[in-house]
Amino acid sequence: MEKVVGVRFKKAGKIYYFSPGELELTISDPVVVETARGMEYGIVVVAPKMVTPEEVVSPLKNVVRKATPQDTDVHQENKKREKEAFKLCQQKILEHSLPMKLVDVEYTFDVSKIIFYFTAEGRVDFRDLVKDLAAVFRTRIELRQIGVRDEAKMLGGLASCGRILCCHTVLGDFQPVSIRMAKQQNLSLNPTKISGICGRLMCCLKYESDDYDQKYVESEEEVEQDGLDSDFVKE
Repeated sequence: MEKVVGVRFKKAGKIYYFSPGELELTISDPVVVETARGMEYGIVVVAPKMVTPEEVVSPLKNVVRKATPQDTDVHQENKKREKEAFKLCQQKILEHSLPMKLVDVEYTFDVSKIIFYFTAEGRVDFRDLVKDLAAVFRTRIELRQIGVRDEAKMLGGLASCGRILCCHTVLGDFQPVSIRMAKQQNLSLNPTKISGICGRLMCCLKYESDDYDQKYVESEEEVEQDGLDSDFVKE
């Protein structure tokens, strides 16, 4: 068995597991952890627990330390830098007339890399843009193309139910959603009624699908039982 804690780096982001070592950690503690892309600042969302080795994605990285006030200051300063980098990148995109939409900017905690997230209809040749950005920020630059669901998750917004998007507030990972789920729930198959603001099927169709699957199985069993009873009567 191994001891792990769950850490998130973004609101409603995916939960990643790390080894806490000898640190005493609780939910909501800010921490600095070692990741594949360097040191990162995150928040503990799953308290320390024991899991089997099969449940751990190897190699298990470590929680370096509880975040200090200085670490938090660095994190907040990086957030301010991200806003400035966003404006500058938008300007450069316009200068190069690139068919892309900038969605978000993320600094790594140690400022060793800046990641620019964007959407586009197809492939974009952004090599000149990367050179311009690298010349300005003098650090590693990564441009990452994302889909419309990821865009909605990052930007947020109001769903048709009047609440803030589930993907922006509570869903760590996207779940597969199919038109069959809408059919099982006797919903209108009008795309405008069962699609979210991202244009894809609403994530909430998944919430009750297991119950409807179970009801479908039970109704099938009842039909089979009725058939058996009918045969018995005929005999």
